[in-house]
Amino acid sequence: MGAMLTGDAIVALVTLTAMEIVLGLDNVVFIAILTGRLPASQQAPARRLGLTLALVIRIGLLFAISWIMGLTAPFTTVLGHAISGRDLILLGGGLFLIAKATWEIYDKVEAEHAETAPAGQRGALLWVLAQILVLDIVFSLDSVITAVGMASQVSIMVTAMVLSMLVMLVSAGPIGGFVERHPSVKILALAFLLLIGVMLVAEGMGSHVEKGYIYFAMAFSLFVELLNLRYRTTRNPVALHHRFEDEGQ
Repeated sequence: MGAMLTGDAIVALVTLTAMEIVLGLDNVVFIAILTGRLPASQQAPARRLGLTLALVIRIGLLFAISWIMGLTAPFTTVLGHAISGRDLILLGGGLFLIAKATWEIYDKVEAEHAETAPAGQRGALLWVLAQILVLDIVFSLDSVITAVGMASQVSIMVTAMVLSMLVMLVSAGPIGGFVERHPSVKILALAFLLLIGVMLVAEGMGSHVEKGYIYFAMAFSLFVELLNLRYRTTRNPVALHHRFEDEGQ
């Protein structure tokens, strides 16, 4: 415990916690979109269970760090490119995320049945949790490797993961509600997941993508969308007022 009270340990803990929160945002968005298809009574428990599974998986992988590091060792070569277990996990997770985000965008934009289907038939709880579990494994792998690179003590890594997960548990509900209330934000969130899927596929194929550029693009796009939401909110009452004036004349 004393080792965690030193200046360097506190700085590492704060930095790693912030990094884990940032890395976990895509997981929160994915869970919010998936649980949005469940009946209202099941959404909050499904979000909590999904994030709890993510925490358990991350801590489990952290204590199996020697196995995780072994995943980075190439075991075969395809067309001159060395393939490791980590590459296969990232590639599979990226393809799954691309397929899922693409289908959700199509379902939201084109499919008529999405608006009329009863909420209880939109997705079974177990199927939603299975999808969350698959992506938890992929996102947790990236999170654990980042944690190992930023801290040397397992206690600091575990504490940072628990703190970041508490923040995500508190924010998952408001984020999910906000995404569901604003269809354009949901489409943007799905586009983010599509972008992350492409990044995972690129990483799995050996092409490193600087995550800072990805997160900056996402933050800028979200900022523009929030401005659009603000504009529509302030403009609609004015337009409605003019409409009533025209009808009165």
